[in-house]
Amino acid sequence: MTAVQEDLRTLAEQAGRDLEDASALSVLTWAATTFGGRFCVTSSMEDAVVAHLASRAFPGVDVVFLDTGYHFPETIGTRDAVDAVMDVNVITLTPRQTVAEQDAEHGPKLYERNPDLCCALRKVKPLEDGLSGYDAWATGLRRDESATRANTPVVGWDEKRRKVKVSPIARWTQDDVDAYVAEHGVLTNPLLMDGYASVGCAPCTRRVLAGEDARAGRWAGRNKTECGLHG
Repeated sequence: MTAVQEDLRTLAEQAGRDLEDASALSVLTWAATTFGGRFCVTSSMEDAVVAHLASRAFPGVDVVFLDTGYHFPETIGTRDAVDAVMDVNVITLTPRQTVAEQDAEHGPKLYERNPDLCCALRKVKPLEDGLSGYDAWATGLRRDESATRANTPVVGWDEKRRKVKVSPIARWTQDDVDAYVAEHGVLTNPLLMDGYASVGCAPCTRRVLAGEDARAGRWAGRNKTECGLHG
């Protein structure tokens, strides 16, 4: 780890303690003030809550979206709507290979045979490349989403990427999200109104059943709960 990265890590750990009880907007204002143009928001376009919050703290903020080639049309439509109506700069990242090129090299439907490799190729590597120009990135992770996210810090150190990771709505509940969406008229993915509680790539996402947690519809039936972006 370089001296600069060590300083960033110390900064992140201190901010995580100092901002634990701060509002989401205050957390994002801190990130914008601290990092300026070397800060971005990542969005799956499940909703635009964090992008909207960030636009209030940092108008014109970069919002990074991963187009895996497997998204629902509704997700692409949400991205386009966010780009059109919000004060943000949407940046779309794509994998090195198209779906057809990946199929030719690895065989069709890699997501069925080796979902971890598919996620690595179509999500993890493109994001690592896309974040190379930033010192800090924001996510929409929430502690109530699943057991794997229960200890998400508001500000922490992303050891894998050696960057500051900001999760301004980590302490929010789904009710908090719904209230913010209603108050500010924030764009959301239409699939959230059609039984989907978490929206990922179409082949690996299903509607959730009553009593299931929000991410139960992701990679259902497999021993997989995360794509590798956050763990």
